[in-house]
Amino acid sequence: MDLVIQDWTINITALKESNDNGISFCEVVSRTMTFLSLIIALVGLVGNATVLWFLGFQMSRNAFSVYILNLAGADFVFMCFQIVHCFYIILDIYFIPTNFFSSYTMVLNIAYLSGLSILTVISTERFLSVMWPIWYRCQRPRHTSAVICTVLWVLSLVLSLLEGKECGFLYYTSGPGLCKTFDLITTAWLIVLFVVLLGSSLALVLTIFCGLHKVPVTRLYVTIVFTVLVFLIFGLPYGIYWFLLEWIREFHDNKPCGFRNVTIFLSCINSCANPIIYFLVGSIRHHRFQRKTLKLLLQRAMQDSPEEEECGEMGSSRRPREIKTVWKGLRAALIRHK
Repeated sequence: MDLVIQDWTINITALKESNDNGISFCEVVSRTMTFLSLIIALVGLVGNATVLWFLGFQMSRNAFSVYILNLAGADFVFMCFQIVHCFYIILDIYFIPTNFFSSYTMVLNIAYLSGLSILTVISTERFLSVMWPIWYRCQRPRHTSAVICTVLWVLSLVLSLLEGKECGFLYYTSGPGLCKTFDLITTAWLIVLFVVLLGSSLALVLTIFCGLHKVPVTRLYVTIVFTVLVFLIFGLPYGIYWFLLEWIREFHDNKPCGFRNVTIFLSCINSCANPIIYFLVGSIRHHRFQRKTLKLLLQRAMQDSPEEEECGEMGSSRRPREIKTVWKGLRAALIRHK
């Protein structure tokens, strides 16, 4: 963690010196990435807040929506603290206490680890539901999603605390060996999540399109595949840099200019893209876009059966007619019987 604090100090000092001697190229890259990150973070904050509102207060929850609710919560926290940091940089407030950067980094790590863990569980659970559908529907406990999300949040909190500023505190009381152990544990957990996420996603896609049993491609699978794909492109660089490369001194001393800001910018895109994916998948029907309410679009994005869409849209208009028809038939049968 000392390398991280040292990196912050060097960046702030370099920015202050460049104000006296002119704007350097590194400062231009850093400020550009910071400004773009702020814009993306603001959009992502609104999108994830919308998802949190609908899933938390406006819609009935199922196993998948609980995961999406927690994933949106992790992205929301990540966006909030990223916006605060961007405002600090843009407003040229360089005399910031060191504990702010430590807390800021720790919260970002908690949100990142939680989001990655939840996304990994989503992909793995959908693969299990395809491979063993009867067991999944009949034997899966009712509150599994809530319990798993709680465990993942607590685990991410503990790992981030021990690997962050608190790890530096333990360094002075327990020796450097324990701190290094926490760093290795966090990195190992991150690698496990990456491997499981990639493996389960590939297995899910191959099972759906190349498996022996024909599995209908529902909106739910499309949502999962696109969410995982966006994370691997935009979210993965942040994890590789912060939890792995940052601790390699050779890379830390010779890393490209603005590399850290670029990884944060890409991670902001990942968090911002998730709500957009939900609403886009929910808006497409029969290869064309339809204008519906955001709540309905979010419900559609989580549909797990092809027939669910037609029933949901046609049921509200046809159900009164069907009830009247059945009632008339019963009355006619009773009259004949008498």
